[in-house]
Amino acid sequence: MTLFTKEDCQLCKQLLSKFDLTAMEVNVEVLDGDNAEALAHLAWHSLVEAARKSLPLLVLDDSSTIIDFVNIEHHLIMRASRYGLDFLRKGGNPQKCDNGSCTFH
Repeated sequence: MTLFTKEDCQLCKQLLSKFDLTAMEVNVEVLDGDNAEALAHLAWHSLVEAARKSLPLLVLDDSSTIIDFVNIEHHLIMRASRYGLDFLRKGGNPQKCDNGSCTFH
């Protein structure tokens, strides 16, 4: 399972701070101009256009993709439970990305 993120993405930061993704066996790939391997992996999954519209993106082990933040968060909550891990329970709605920080360009 792979979570595609970007350094300045507010929604990505929210997920990274909420879950112990390493313990949950979720690989995190940071998309930036210097990470050719992450970009190639994104392209291999045909997700470049999706990343241009919204981040984070979660690719499951069966290569299906979850692109909506709320659905990604829900999936990770369920995974944390299966692994017997706790997670930071933050209330309220996810932060907004009106400034375009949650897209890959």
